[in-house]
Amino acid sequence: MGASISREQIVAAAFRLLDEVGIDGVSLRKVACGLGIRAPSLYWHFKSKQALVDAMADALIGDVARAIPAGQSWRATLQQIARESRQGFKSHRDGARVYAGTFVASENVLRLGEATISALVGAGVTVAFAATTAFDLMYYVLGFVIEEQSLPADRGEIERVRKLFMALAQERFPYCWQARHVLAEPAFDPRFEKGLDLLLDGVEQHIARTTAAPG
Repeated sequence: MGASISREQIVAAAFRLLDEVGIDGVSLRKVACGLGIRAPSLYWHFKSKQALVDAMADALIGDVARAIPAGQSWRATLQQIARESRQGFKSHRDGARVYAGTFVASENVLRLGEATISALVGAGVTVAFAATTAFDLMYYVLGFVIEEQSLPADRGEIERVRKLFMALAQERFPYCWQARHVLAEPAFDPRFEKGLDLLLDGVEQHIARTTAAPG
């Protein structure tokens, strides 16, 4: 009976539930109900909720780094990976939280890591530095999208917080007041690109120092 339901069907049902109730509301029992089967049937494929979440996390990056143009610069490659990862996490409610709560070794995860590391090694850095940068890039994207997906859907709540911010900043925090149009504006796309550029600027400086060093 369990084998009649595929892993792909279960993961798809889990994503439908995720979009409805968020990661905290996902359970094997609820996924089984959505498929019209009993929960024990899911254990054929997934022994626990964490195992199911791991599969969901893997699916979120299924399209990342699949088409890296030949001869593309390391910077363009890392930008592509970061942007595609962000879109993958944003494709479902709480997507970044799903991925952040996992520790997965899979074809998708290793393909993404390989693409990042090989691009940087090709630019002249060590494998160790490239691997660390691969982690740093993913941490940046995850943290950014978690914040992005946490923005209240209620515009009234957003406006309430914005007004409180403005009042406090004007009264007691002069630099926050000067930066109010940046801090109080949820312009996520340009903010993501600026943060990504800062991270990659640091990597670029390291590459320049490494390739300029004697030997």
